[in-house]
Amino acid sequence: MKLAFIIAIASFLSMFSAGALSDLADTIERIKPSVVGVGTYNKLNSPRANLRGTGFVVGPHLIATNAHVIPKSLNQQQNEKLVVFVGQGRSPEIRIASLVASNQKHDLALLKIEGKALKAMSLSNKKVREGELYAFTGFPIGAVLGLYPVTHRGIISSITPVVIPARNASELNLAQLKRLKSPYNIYQLDATAYPGNSGSPLYHPETGAVIAIINKVFVKTTKEAVLADPSAISYAIPVTHLKQLINSLK
Repeated sequence: MKLAFIIAIASFLSMFSAGALSDLADTIERIKPSVVGVGTYNKLNSPRANLRGTGFVVGPHLIATNAHVIPKSLNQQQNEKLVVFVGQGRSPEIRIASLVASNQKHDLALLKIEGKALKAMSLSNKKVREGELYAFTGFPIGAVLGLYPVTHRGIISSITPVVIPARNASELNLAQLKRLKSPYNIYQLDATAYPGNSGSPLYHPETGAVIAIINKVFVKTTKEAVLADPSAISYAIPVTHLKQLINSLK
């Protein structure tokens, strides 16, 4: 009797896990067209296209990403353009983009793109709790072989002040010290993100509703070693700050 009960519980958990994975698979298929690459395009460069990070659609012609993904300047003499890469594969569509709003404090930016309207991802209104499982999709290591989105999962391991804990005070840079005066909370994930994931949407695996924007990873040793020796600690900006930036355009 006891053995039968254990088997029944194991079967239920297996079915539950399979169902959750099935939901995520459906969600990924649904949201992938709304996840884009953000970068620059210069006809005189080799390669011409440079993917700097990830973005996602929040309006028919509006893209959200991190402020640090946007280049500080473009080569005007060579007619370099800020662009968004749409679609998948070796030849994604390249859309000219313009910066319409940014928030350096929360590392957020909004871009307006030309061309056909794209389907927006929904922005969540639900309260986020520690221990909940979420997924994020983006372009972690660039687009050397083409534009192929990658999805990772992780739990909210902590809701913590924006300044990343350092091993000692000397490791805090000037920007981090300034944030100590007016810190805001961000989500810490037990998932590995890479530089190209900057700007990726962090979303509910069943609904696809965005709860945050991936913006940085904790570097254990040096920035150069982040690909070879990732920390598996990533951070994301709560979507409420993105909503405020979008509303500022109205």
